[in-house]
Amino acid sequence: MWTGYKIFIFSYLITEIWMEKQYASQREVDPGADFTSNHTILEGCLREGQHYEEGSAIKENCNFCTCSGRQWKCSQHVCLVEPELIEHVNKGDYGWTAQNYSQFWGMTLEEGFKYRLGTLPPSSMLLSMNEMTAPLPAVSDLPEFFVASYKWPGWTHGPLDQKNCAASWAFSTASVAADRIAIQSKGRYTANLSPQNLISCCAKNRHGCNGGSIDRAWWYLRKRGLVSHACYPLFKDQNATSNVCAMASRSDGRGKRHATKPCPNIIEKSNRIYQCSPPYRVSSNETEIMKEIIHNGPVQAIMQVHEDFFHYKSGIYRHVTSTNEESEKYRKLRTHAVKLTGWGTLRGAQGQKEKFWIAANSWGKSWGENGYFRILRGVNESDIEKLIIAAWGHLNSDEP
Repeated sequence: MWTGYKIFIFSYLITEIWMEKQYASQREVDPGADFTSNHTILEGCLREGQHYEEGSAIKENCNFCTCSGRQWKCSQHVCLVEPELIEHVNKGDYGWTAQNYSQFWGMTLEEGFKYRLGTLPPSSMLLSMNEMTAPLPAVSDLPEFFVASYKWPGWTHGPLDQKNCAASWAFSTASVAADRIAIQSKGRYTANLSPQNLISCCAKNRHGCNGGSIDRAWWYLRKRGLVSHACYPLFKDQNATSNVCAMASRSDGRGKRHATKPCPNIIEKSNRIYQCSPPYRVSSNETEIMKEIIHNGPVQAIMQVHEDFFHYKSGIYRHVTSTNEESEKYRKLRTHAVKLTGWGTLRGAQGQKEKFWIAANSWGKSWGENGYFRILRGVNESDIEKLIIAAWGHLNSDEP
């Protein structure tokens, strides 16, 4: 009997062990069976350790992402600020450094081209202008370094900020004209001229902050003239429907115009109208451009902007191609207008001389080298030497 009882106990244990193995194998097949029976899986998506509900939308740089079906679905825009490109420039031996600018963060590359430039490609009339060949005083030994503000202190004007108003055509034209009038008048008239006056009132452009042509800008300066930047400052909201032309002028019959309205800025009392002669084209030859600047003042340059130019912080700029896997999306360029104010020469890392132009941009003083940039000289980098424009101030006969 005792033997039979032991056999019964042994059989029972064998059965229990077999059932436990079967149960364990089921748990391996469905490891979440117990968990799901006692816990609720959260709907939504995770992003950097944070939970977002289904349908939530977030913005990462220039792309929007939506939580859908526990997954993020994001737009695929090419962003103006690309950290990979910045890193590529800064790790390479390109002669300049790049920076992530907060004012560009969140914009697409197309938006950068659309809102931060604004100069239309030069017209056939502008390109067909004969280059200036009038003799200038001989300069047998041009200096290695020259800055207009050093020769004419207080007579040249620093960079303004066009923000997201596509009007480099207006900013560069007004600034070059202001410098030239101050230099020609020997400091009698040193006011910076108003780009807003051009943006709002140059009816022949009819684009305002959506782009414009420099030949029309110079036409307006010759025929209508501009008031000072202090008289007609920049609007805070360039897209406001109320940004109509706030200035008017009349001719005195001798080619000189006078304002018939007070300044939009009521604090400023002087509403003097400044005019220029017809613009002329300076030779694209490096030496001729230098001679023009050193004798007559800064000039306007029309250049091509590539995607990397937005990131420029310091050094001598030359275009660097993007290394992104989809780099073809980045290889775009648009026309931009800037002011050349001088030049210089530096020794490169290998001891070779590197020549550069000094130019004023219109993206504010937080960009580049206090609003300026240096760019390779003598090799037509980014078409910087292809089209150079200048003009004379239109002064009264009793003025110097």
